[in-house]
Amino acid sequence: MKIELLGLLRCPLTGQALHLETVIKDSLEIYDDVLVSEDGNQRYSVHKGIPRFVEDSNYADNFGMQWNHFRRTQLDSHSGHPISSERFWLATGWKPEQLKDKWVLDAGCGAGRFAEVALIAGAKVVALDYSSAVDACYENLKQHPNLHVVQGDIYHLPFAVESFSFVYSLGVLQHTPDVENAFASLPPMLKKGGALCADFYWKRFRTMLHTKYLLRPITKRMDQSLLFTILKKITPYLLLVSQTLGRVPFFGPGLKRIIPVADYTGRYALNAEQMREWALLDTFDMLAPTYDNPQKSSTIRLWFQKAGMGDIQIGHWGHLAGRGVKPLSKAN
Repeated sequence: MKIELLGLLRCPLTGQALHLETVIKDSLEIYDDVLVSEDGNQRYSVHKGIPRFVEDSNYADNFGMQWNHFRRTQLDSHSGHPISSERFWLATGWKPEQLKDKWVLDAGCGAGRFAEVALIAGAKVVALDYSSAVDACYENLKQHPNLHVVQGDIYHLPFAVESFSFVYSLGVLQHTPDVENAFASLPPMLKKGGALCADFYWKRFRTMLHTKYLLRPITKRMDQSLLFTILKKITPYLLLVSQTLGRVPFFGPGLKRIIPVADYTGRYALNAEQMREWALLDTFDMLAPTYDNPQKSSTIRLWFQKAGMGDIQIGHWGHLAGRGVKPLSKAN
């Protein structure tokens, strides 16, 4: 944990400022210590360079397992393709120069695929996740001097209000137990004039027909290690069937949807090995999470309005996404 992050951190239960139990002179980074609230009643560990505000095991355990196994898979620096950066800039509508030297919150960082994009743009990125994926993110991106990794709960964010110029949450909120309240925690983190982007699975007839919704009542209750072992064996065969169906004239795209596998053939310029790796990762991501809660565009717009956001835009930019800006002053 870099010392400059301390000014942003707050006790998630009381909102009090935090201080380190051990004072180390001239130290710019802390690897193991304890954060203590002002009244001394709340204590949080800093372990392996990461402040940790949650229990070791929680509903996001499958994501910790997923991202520590596929630690580098979706990093553009690893894949050699700008897949994550293209999705990031398309969804947010931001420009790299806007993020330079600004504090940015990545709410649900996973292994850091989007944090890497923001870091390259020159942002000071606070990458937060509920799961042990924070360890994968730290290992992936620790060479970036502007990286700050925090393990915390989106419903009880451990930051001072109005700390960030930009906040984004991509591929995350639909996997929380209460999507509306998870979203509602984000706007208070924005400075006045700051920008927010969040995306969601799109709740529409086509989405709800996806084969995964027939399987998830079973797979989300399975032992995650067992599910992963099964998928590791069968995903290459499912992918082959999907690719074969995809070549059927006219009907191919529809036929592919009956196969419960993430098939990016024709979408991403991945080699065969990468295609299988991404298929396994995202098929596990479809079937394993405890929660999968798609949303309607009208619902997302209402949430942005209730949060008092301005310049609201709702669109399908890779996923169904909402954008907004926190007004510089409250309307009379």
